[in-house]
Amino acid sequence: MPPSSSQSTNKWLALALLATAQFVIVLDASIVNVALPSIGKDLNFKQDNLSWVVNAYTLIFGGFLLLGGRLADLLGRRRLFMAGLLLFATASLAGGFAQSELWLIIARAVQGLGAALVSPAALSIVTTTFREGAERNTALGVWGAVAGSGGAAGVLLGGMLTEWAGWQWVLFVNVPIGLAAVALAPRLLGESRDVDRVRHFDVAGAITVTGGLAIGVYALVDASNAGWTSTQTLVLGAISLALLAAFGAVERRSPYPLVPFSIFRLRTLRGSNVVGLLIGMSLFSMFFFISLYLQQVLHYSALKAGFAYLPLALCIIFSAGLASQLVTRVGFKPTLIAGLLFITAGLLWFAQVSAGGSYLGDVLFPSLLAAIGLGLAFVPVTIGAVTGTKPDEAGLASGLINTSQQVGGALGLAILSSIANSRTDHVLAGGERSATNALTEGFQTAFLVGAGFALTGAILAAVLISSRDSREQVEAARSGESDPVPVAV
Repeated sequence: MPPSSSQSTNKWLALALLATAQFVIVLDASIVNVALPSIGKDLNFKQDNLSWVVNAYTLIFGGFLLLGGRLADLLGRRRLFMAGLLLFATASLAGGFAQSELWLIIARAVQGLGAALVSPAALSIVTTTFREGAERNTALGVWGAVAGSGGAAGVLLGGMLTEWAGWQWVLFVNVPIGLAAVALAPRLLGESRDVDRVRHFDVAGAITVTGGLAIGVYALVDASNAGWTSTQTLVLGAISLALLAAFGAVERRSPYPLVPFSIFRLRTLRGSNVVGLLIGMSLFSMFFFISLYLQQVLHYSALKAGFAYLPLALCIIFSAGLASQLVTRVGFKPTLIAGLLFITAGLLWFAQVSAGGSYLGDVLFPSLLAAIGLGLAFVPVTIGAVTGTKPDEAGLASGLINTSQQVGGALGLAILSSIANSRTDHVLAGGERSATNALTEGFQTAFLVGAGFALTGAILAAVLISSRDSREQVEAARSGESDPVPVAV
C-alpha cells in the first residue's frame, strides 16, 4: 500500500529534525575554531592547552561513535537520539558558563559524548525510515548537504557570534536548538530497535573498542606536538593497537558481540568505510589549512574568513542535492569516484597557493571544485556504507561510517600538519627570511599530499566497491519497487 500524504509529510518533517540535529553536531567541531583567541584570553588558557577545546570534542566523538551506534540498535534509536541531545545541550550550557580551562575542556568532552550518541542514531533512523532507492537517496542527499556544509558554516557562524555576541554564544546557541529537537522527537520520530536480539550488553567489547579508538585518536591529534617518534606517541599507538586487537578477540568469542564481524562480509560496506577514511583524511585538513591561509597569509579577520567560506558551504548543499539524483541515475559507485576526482582536482589547485595570492584565484575557485567533490562523495559513500545491511544493523553501519570519517579526519590532520610544519621549518632553515613564504610552502605540500589521499580514495572506490550493488540500487530506484526497510518497534 502506498503511504498516505500525511505519512509522507511526517517522513520529511522527521528528516528536517534529524538533519538539523546533525548540522549542529558537525558544526560544533568547527564553530569554536575562530573563537579560540577570545576563549584563551578570557579563561587564561595556556597556549599548548588551547587546541584541546577542539580536540576534546573530536576525541570523545570519534572514540564513542561505534558504541553509540550499537546502543541505538539495542536500546532504541529515538531514545538514544533524545538522550544524546539532552546531554549535548546540557554540556553546551555548562561550557558557555565555563570559568576555567579545565571546566571548558570537560564540557567539550561531554558534548562529544552526546554527539556520539546522536549522530549514528539519527543516520540509522534515516535509513530505516526511507525506502531503499530513490526515496532514500533523496533523503541522504539532504543529509549529505547538511553534514557536508556544517564544517564550513561553523567557521562563518563562529566568527559572527564571537564578533557580535561573545565566544560563549558559540556554545549557548546549541541549547535552544537541542531542547526544541528533543521536544519534537516523540511527535515526529517512531521508536525502533532490534527486538530479535537479546539485550545483552557486551561490556568487554565496549571498553576495548572505545578505549582503543579514543587513545588512538588522542595519539594522532597530539602527535604534531609530542612528535611522531616520541615515547608518548609510540606508547599510546601501541596501547591503541593492543586494545583494538583485544576487541577483535573478544568479539569472536562473544555470543552477543557489540560488532558482529559478519557485517564486514558485505563488500560494499567494507569498501565504503575504507574510502570514508580517506575522504576524512583529505577534506577535514583542507578546512584547517584554508583557515590558516586566509588569516596568516591573506591577513583576513576571523569574521571575514568566516564569510569567505559562504560560497563553499552553498556549493556543498548544491552538489549534495545533485548527488542524490546522480546515484539514482548512474549508481553510487560512479558518483563517488567522480566526487573524489573533483576533490583531487580542488586540492591540486590549492597546492598552487602563493604568498602574494588572492582570495579569488587561490581560494574561491579551488574551494568550489572541492565542494562539488565533497557533495558528490559524501552522499554515495553513506549510501554504500548501509547497502545490504539488515534493519537491526542500521545503527552499527551508521556508527562505522561516522567512525571511519572521524578517525580519518584526525589521522589526516595529524599527518598533514606534521608535513606542513616540517616543510615550513626546512624552508626557514634553508635561509628563507619571509615567514609568510615559508608558511605558504608548508601549505602547498600539505594540499599536495591531501590530493594524494583523495586520488587513492578514487582508485580504491573503483576496486573495493561492488559495481553490482551500485547497478542493483539504480534498478531498484528506477522501478520504484523497493519496499521500505522494515522497522522493529
